[in-house]
Amino acid sequence: MLVALLFLLFVIFFLLNVPIAISLAMSTIALIVTTETFNLMMIPQRMFAGLNSATLMAIPGYVLAGVLMSRGGVSKYLIESLRSWIGHLPGGLSVVTILACMIFAAISGSSPATAAAIGAIMLPAMVEGGYPKRYAMGLIAAAGTLGILIPPSIPLIVYGVTADESIGKLFMAGMIPGVIMGSILVASAILYAKKNDYGHGRKYSWSERWKVSLKATPAALLPVVILGSIYSGVCTPTEAAVIAVFYTLIVSIFIYRELHLRDIRGILRETINTSSMIFLIIAAAMVFALYLTNNQIPNKVADWISNANLNIFLFFMVTQLLFFVMGTFLEAVSVILITLPILLPIIKQLGIDPIHFAIVMTVNMELAMITPPVGLNLFVVSSMSKEPLGEVVKGVLPFIVLMLAAMVSFVIFPEISTYIPRVLMD
Repeated sequence: MLVALLFLLFVIFFLLNVPIAISLAMSTIALIVTTETFNLMMIPQRMFAGLNSATLMAIPGYVLAGVLMSRGGVSKYLIESLRSWIGHLPGGLSVVTILACMIFAAISGSSPATAAAIGAIMLPAMVEGGYPKRYAMGLIAAAGTLGILIPPSIPLIVYGVTADESIGKLFMAGMIPGVIMGSILVASAILYAKKNDYGHGRKYSWSERWKVSLKATPAALLPVVILGSIYSGVCTPTEAAVIAVFYTLIVSIFIYRELHLRDIRGILRETINTSSMIFLIIAAAMVFALYLTNNQIPNKVADWISNANLNIFLFFMVTQLLFFVMGTFLEAVSVILITLPILLPIIKQLGIDPIHFAIVMTVNMELAMITPPVGLNLFVVSSMSKEPLGEVVKGVLPFIVLMLAAMVSFVIFPEISTYIPRVLMD
């Protein structure tokens, strides 16, 4: 009964437009004050303990690297290089958009950042190339979600810290599913363009191609530097985030010369705003988890699942439906922090690989980025295109169906996500 009241209070605060982090904290503190007897000093202690993790320092690092990449010319030159090679083919501009999102995802770890950085350049280009604006907006919103699946990924970092799993393994697990998801989007874009005769851009000469590709080489090496340093064991994901920041700074200032002193304040403000939001949610979720743990809710739920004799696939179906519903009004980090402490004992009891579950959950969180009313990518693209949110939602609906089909395949075939971590790290 008290747990139902806890969630009811959270929903009420959320519907009153109270920020998610404050809603989590206020609903929990209200119940603790009225129903519990332990020292209230445990609340700030638990909040700070939840943030006292070196691994979490990777989050502002990747956020800053992503902002620098979008402001310092890195994304612009990458896109121009891709356009020079495939922009003239049927569906070339849409394929460039998807590939650019995949590359940017391998640097920023954020879906909204990916959609914003790539969409600012490719949305006008696609509309100019003859694509319907609604389709272009939907494609950018959907492709931008790859930012949290292709490593490095901020939600996977949060999952790893919460579940005490290796961040390196989680990053490796996201590689094949990320490529598969990107390939599905590419195939659909090509078929759509051929059917409607869209996307024939200017054909570059060979000399132009080599010129723009040479210009983009320093930018293209950034994902190699980040992922190569992690998977080779040279540095941790947190250290790789710092390397990514310095590498992007050097490329943007000394090679592309598009980053100036006057830009630093805006870059830092955007990075601090995004990182602070994530950390505040994490701190508030620790208080939320404290109440649940103190009342043995995870154990009670695990016992209920055990008595209900749910098999693995039925458990996946129930949890993914839960995540999908929660994703319509919460962003990825909140969903992970609220549900994972409850589900972890059940995952272990059913013998599900936590790495496999992480990837399926992350794909569901991709869907959360493009499902109304709180899909962050929808708001990013709507703001960028100056079109109503409803138009973006209509454009993204076909891609939601494709992504749901991909998620089902990841559930049925766990090897898609567990093969690389098992071969390289076990």
